Amino acid sequence: VQLQASGGGLVQAGASLSLSCAASTRTFSRYTMGWFRQAPGKEREFVGRISIRGGYTDLADSVKGRFSISTDNAKNTVYLQMNSLKPEDTAVYYCAVFSSGVYYFHRSYKYWGQGTKVTVSS
Repeated sequence: VQLQASGGGLVQAGASLSLSCAASTRTFSRYTMGWFRQAPGKEREFVGRISIRGGYTDLADSVKGRFSISTDNAKNTVYLQMNSLKPEDTAVYYCAVFSSGVYYFHRSYKYWGQGTKVTVSS
């Protein structure tokens, strides 16, 4: 599976961005997809996940109420809508395919996109 993340950029605090993750797979609907982020010098951090088949989502406490995850199954694409962005949201954002284990742990994911950089200025 290949994942292509896009949509990052430089925005001011309070702005919105929508990230996309396109998956090259015929079995997209079977997957649970996760979003992670990694700021310079920090560990890769769970942002959220979505079960493509079940449609349920989980979000990290730090982004609840501001971020949301959705999918377009016809396009094999997962979206991360980010609103009310804060400087602390600055990071490289990655999408990944869940494999097994704990969903909020990055080692539980097996396929990773290349990342898209989000910078939020104050």
